[in-house]
Amino acid sequence: MQLNDANATLVADRFRTLGEPMRLRLLQALRQGERSVGDLVEEVGAGQANVSKHLQLLHRMGFVQRRKEGTTALYRIADPNVFKLCDLVCGGMRDELEEKRRLLRPTR
Repeated sequence: MQLNDANATLVADRFRTLGEPMRLRLLQALRQGERSVGDLVEEVGAGQANVSKHLQLLHRMGFVQRRKEGTTALYRIADPNVFKLCDLVCGGMRDELEEKRRLLRPTR
């Protein structure tokens, strides 16, 4: 993909969407498979309105898909590549923290 101004804005919007801890927690909960809003509320320990608001944005940005089963809204990951990005960032952070710990260890 050519990173022209319009595409750069779209990419930045996707990164901004992932910049909220609650959204990352919701994505992590959905890593296990399709879940209802009620299940997600219970798992992340937030109110239904808050969870629904974040899920709507994740849906609008293409990270999750939604389907209705009666009156229940069920969500699942639409783009599993989001986990590659999260794993890459988390792996980099883990390496950085381990290096800091190594440097802070007292020498004998």
